[in-house]
Amino acid sequence: MRIGPGRLVLVVGPSGAGKDTLIAASRARVRDDAVVFPRRVVTRPASAHEDHDCLSEAEFRRAARRGAFALAWEAHGLRYGVPAGIDADIAVARTVVCNVSRTVVAAARSRYALVTVALITAPAEVLASRLAARSRDSDGSIADRLARSSEAFAADLVIHNVDAPEAGADLLIAAIRQGQHGFRSS
Repeated sequence: MRIGPGRLVLVVGPSGAGKDTLIAASRARVRDDAVVFPRRVVTRPASAHEDHDCLSEAEFRRAARRGAFALAWEAHGLRYGVPAGIDADIAVARTVVCNVSRTVVAAARSRYALVTVALITAPAEVLASRLAARSRDSDGSIADRLARSSEAFAADLVIHNVDAPEAGADLLIAAIRQGQHGFRSS
C-alpha cells in the first residue's frame, strides 16, 4: 500500500539548473503548514550553493541502516538522503517538496500515492556558467555533468529556469498548490 493521502513534489534536474534557488524562493513565499520543505542530508559540507544537513560517510551509512531516510541515493561520489519523517507528513495529508535525483523517481512513485515531478532545467551554456561559478571540485567535471543533463526525462512539469528566480518559483508554487497528479506545463 502506497503512502498517502498527502503529496510528494520531487524537484529534479541537472546541476546548475537552480533547483535549490527555486525551492528556497518557494519556501519563502508559501506560508502554509500543510506544505513541508525538508532538508536533505548530504555527505558534503553545506555551501552557499546547496543548503542541507551534513553527515560523514560513516554516519550516513549508520543512519541509512537505522531507516533514517525515506529516499536515498549516491551521486558524484556523495550520498544523499531525504529524512524518513516525510512519510508521517504525507500520511497526514501534507505536501512535501524536496530536491532529489532523477534516479529515485521510480522508487518514490511506487512508495507514495501522489507524486508530482518538477524538472528544473536551463540551456547548456547557462548550466556551464552556473557550475563554473561554484568552483566546487567535488561536483566533478562540468563536461560530464552537462552530458548527464541532456538525458531525456519525463516529468509532470518542466521549468526552464533562465529568467528571474521569481518566475520559476511562480511555476513551482503553482505545482505545489495544484494538488492534482499529472500537472503539466513548460
